[in-house]
Amino acid sequence: MREKKITDEQLDRLEALLESPDFDEAMRLDEVQGYLCGALAGPLAIPERERLVEILGSEEAADSDAGREAAELLRVLASELEVELADDEPLILYLYPESDSEDAPSDYEPWCMAYLHALDTAPEDWFDDIADEEELDWLDERLFPLMVLTGEAEAAARQHGEEWPEGTELQELRQHAQEDLARAVSEIHLFWQAKRGTGTVRRDGGKVGRNDPCPCGSGKKFKQCCGKLD
Repeated sequence: MREKKITDEQLDRLEALLESPDFDEAMRLDEVQGYLCGALAGPLAIPERERLVEILGSEEAADSDAGREAAELLRVLASELEVELADDEPLILYLYPESDSEDAPSDYEPWCMAYLHALDTAPEDWFDDIADEEELDWLDERLFPLMVLTGEAEAAARQHGEEWPEGTELQELRQHAQEDLARAVSEIHLFWQAKRGTGTVRRDGGKVGRNDPCPCGSGKKFKQCCGKLD
């Protein structure tokens, strides 16, 4: 098993900082993870300073002593996520329960909303430079779990007069979206790594094999597409 770069103590400290009075507009830890996963993807990653201000809520918060401490922890977390997103094992999501009830289910919506916020505020639009219809369809499919879990898919369907599942069918759709989310986010990350030409992050654990399908969605093997050797 790959050794983690960020410790539980560091995560606890980051969570405490985010919840402290120093940052009254900061994201929660689940939102931070979702936002960073989106911020590290795309045609260009969102710069670290911009990420810090978004996460902590203001320039003043980012420039405070507590902000500088949070920045160091966020830097470690971002580095950890880049490795985890390129790993064969699905990302372990930081999720809070929907309520204080002991058996409350995990709340996926804040995580997904934060990810989509990163997509909306990215330095370059995710879709502008993709001319290939198959790649666009592939990316839409991978984003679909996030759209389901935030309610945006339902809103779009109703806006266009399309039917939307209800009852048991809707529960099953949401369950599938929850199960698919971590893997979809990792595949999106690998897609953009390949599009940027930076390859995958090297690590001791699993990685995209040269005979595996290319994460860019071309349908070719990785070695015949973005992993082609010059």
